[in-house]
Amino acid sequence: MSLSRRDFAKRSALTGAGVALTGSVGALATAPNALAATDTESVGQDEGHTAGRGHEHGGAGYGPLLPDPEGLLALPAGFRYRVLTYSGRTKLESGEYTPSHHDGTATFDGPRGTTLLVNNHELAGPRTRWPHPVPLTEGLVYDPAAAGGCTVVEVRPGGQVAEWVGIAGTATNCAGGSTPWNTWLTCEETEDRAGSNGMTKDHGYVFEVDPADRRANRDPEPVKALGRYAHEAVVIDPRRGHAFLTEDASNPNGLLYRWTPPHGFRHGRGKLRTLAADAGRLDAFKCFDSGGRFVDDLSRATRIGTVYGVDWTEVPDRDARTTSVRKQFTDGQVTRARKLEGVWWADGGAYLVSSFARTESPGAPHDGQVWFYDPSRRTLTLKVVLGVNPDPSDAAGTGAFDGPDNITVSPYGGLVIAEDGEGVQHLFGATESGRTYPIARNELNNGTEEEPEYSEFTGVTFSPDGRTLYANIQTPGIMLAITGPWKRHKRR
Repeated sequence: MSLSRRDFAKRSALTGAGVALTGSVGALATAPNALAATDTESVGQDEGHTAGRGHEHGGAGYGPLLPDPEGLLALPAGFRYRVLTYSGRTKLESGEYTPSHHDGTATFDGPRGTTLLVNNHELAGPRTRWPHPVPLTEGLVYDPAAAGGCTVVEVRPGGQVAEWVGIAGTATNCAGGSTPWNTWLTCEETEDRAGSNGMTKDHGYVFEVDPADRRANRDPEPVKALGRYAHEAVVIDPRRGHAFLTEDASNPNGLLYRWTPPHGFRHGRGKLRTLAADAGRLDAFKCFDSGGRFVDDLSRATRIGTVYGVDWTEVPDRDARTTSVRKQFTDGQVTRARKLEGVWWADGGAYLVSSFARTESPGAPHDGQVWFYDPSRRTLTLKVVLGVNPDPSDAAGTGAFDGPDNITVSPYGGLVIAEDGEGVQHLFGATESGRTYPIARNELNNGTEEEPEYSEFTGVTFSPDGRTLYANIQTPGIMLAITGPWKRHKRR
């Protein structure tokens, strides 16, 4: 059912205008119900590399980032990190090395006080291309030619770490998303077909991985009902059962998708793999402004608080047998955006990222947007805009961030965002009041002193108890646990 212009105008008025931020980053605001704390209390810390003495900070952020003597991760005073896995150094239970190129990650409560993390490995193409692909563990392989997959990392109460394969033989496992029934949906960011790029099976699918039940992961099969395209991330609406999926693609720009389950379907562990390839309905989004005018690309929005109405257009051929899904639509049928990246469910809707816009987009250039889709009102509201970063090499982290990618909503309020831009790479926070602040900086130089290169951050997510922030440095592949005096909002 389409929204009428009158209904959309009413819903737009209820959404709110947002907050503008002046300065080099352009404008920024974050979601309602994601308040920044001004009163703080310390949260316990684990052993690890520390950045000075802990103390409380007023206002937004945690103070300046302090250089790491180990040359890995700069943190504010009082924070510390611990390396959990390191590609080519740490080993799986099987004795093989941890695979490389860590990406999307989620955390789950495990048995006997453990924390389980599912970690994607974004490895494209044939296995021969990579020194540390995901091992082909018996029974867990989809395509023996592919290098990617997921590992499961178990962190025990005493600090011990174990790691094993969750799925292997998949390709370019980028992001994904956790489910309300405590499994992980891993997304392939590729459109490789059998017979191309060394593959023996079609790729570009979503697979389900159960971190708590190794037997449930045997004989993996894609959830074809969710479509075959360059998947980035996915969330599940716990109330309605819809899946919302982002696509990181260009020529033309990618789409936001919604999968509606078939009548009578009930989600749960292992239920997705029972679906037929054409089960339910897969749609792509189509936006229009308050005047009822079609919006061709999200880069058209430049003002915080911009609200679009959203309709959905059915995908003709979700398995893309002859034409890529995003190319099956004519102008005017769908709304596009460059690098639709991370998505996170909170506050009754989905936060989603468009990482940047340049000449491939018809609107204004930017270095990042965060939008909020409200399914009850069927509106999309612009919450964050990062202006084009004038100096990506700035290591101070004073606000000139660029290229948001993976995203999470913090239990302490606001957003935590992994930077995948140019130059120096940060984890940074954003508050409702319009402030950005650094949380961590990658100091591992993969280049040379004359031409430094710093890998992106990925997989940003908090532990179930909120005490630990996990994040990855993608190259070479390092999983980090960050603890410290997190700020907690005190309800009055």
